[in-house]
Amino acid sequence: MNSTRRFGPENSATRTLLLDATAQLMLDEGYAAVSTRRVAKTVGLTPALVHYYFKTTDDLLVALYRRTTEQNLERLKAALNSPAPLTALWELSADAVRTSLTIEFMALANHRKAIKVEIARYAEFARGMQAQTVAQVLGDDMLARDFPPVGVTVLIAAVARSLVMEENVGIYGGHAEARVIVELLLRRAQPDHAPKLPPAPPS
Repeated sequence: MNSTRRFGPENSATRTLLLDATAQLMLDEGYAAVSTRRVAKTVGLTPALVHYYFKTTDDLLVALYRRTTEQNLERLKAALNSPAPLTALWELSADAVRTSLTIEFMALANHRKAIKVEIARYAEFARGMQAQTVAQVLGDDMLARDFPPVGVTVLIAAVARSLVMEENVGIYGGHAEARVIVELLLRRAQPDHAPKLPPAPPS
């Protein structure tokens, strides 16, 4: 895929401000609220200045997604290199802000081909990294024979994402129990590192 069309300097404080505002707008009101005009109004700049950095709304969104994935990749590497990588991976996946933004990008991908391509490319790459680490953690354990490492990575992300999605709209039934199940599996896979999972929200 061609690189995002960018006119202003990449390390510009104004460009960073625009990306920060776009991310917050997505979190507060959803991806549908994002447009170059709306972002310009949010930060008190003219639409022309936004277009100096991003020609279209797609360019703005792709740039935000790429910045987000770069940040996520650094956090993912740190998690996978930690003493208890499965627990760290769960905690990363269960991060409400990070996952909420990911959910918005996933929804956006249904309408923006540029984002869809970016998400697929990053997800496959990140999943491969995770599966390799999970395989090393499980080794020849019976758990590894019963549960393929790549499947474990998908389940961790899916459960965490589902909890965040439901909690965002006030659904908490079964969440504490789901966390207990995850905790038991993590404890089984990493007996030397008892997991410290995020506390369940009040019901």
